[in-house]
Amino acid sequence: TIINLKKIFYKNNKQQTKMVAAKKASKASKASKAAKKASKARSSGEGEKRTRKRQETYSTYIYKVLKQVHSEMGISNKAMNVMNSFIQDIFERIAQQAAHLVRISGNKTLSSREIQTAVRLILPGELAKHAISEGSKAVNKYNKSTSD
Repeated sequence: TIINLKKIFYKNNKQQTKMVAAKKASKASKASKAAKKASKARSSGEGEKRTRKRQETYSTYIYKVLKQVHSEMGISNKAMNVMNSFIQDIFERIAQQAAHLVRISGNKTLSSREIQTAVRLILPGELAKHAISEGSKAVNKYNKSTSD
């Protein structure tokens, strides 16, 4: 049947041009329908999975430190949320204080020196000393690993 249709189209040039034009119009309408459908699917959320925005927390690190200190102990979700909020708050305070120190000094670079000074200013007495010693140890370990 396809061969017969081809013979008919070739015999009558006018019919051939009409059919070609009709096919093009049909393809164009199908393409526009497909485009509309795709845009509708994108706007309504169909066809593709929605990825949930990941919440960044310190919970894995809190849990690891807890297991290092007290391996037999666990932590509840509420306690984990409190600890996470606490760490975020301390981080923001130290970052703000360090940025303030950079602005005062006129430098354009935030270095470990500004972080250390911010920790001294924010954390009280013995806690600041321990934090500074742990931070210095971590920076030295990093510098040693990158120089190799």
